[in-house]
Amino acid sequence: MQDRVTELEIKMAHMEDDLNVLNDTVIGLQSHIERLERMLEGLGDRLDAVTEVRADGGPADERPPHY
Repeated sequence: MQDRVTELEIKMAHMEDDLNVLNDTVIGLQSHIERLERMLEGLGDRLDAVTEVRADGGPADERPPHY
């Protein structure tokens, strides 16, 4: 009976370690996702700015000087 309890305690210790590793991984992934979301938002803002310039007939619609 004592061997069985010891075996269960060992398994539980390994499971706790695995859970801690998984938790650390999820935390790291969450911070990575947040960074990517900020980058995507910045790119969206830049795209909106470029689109506004084109809509206003800005430099995007001008002919290059060699024409």
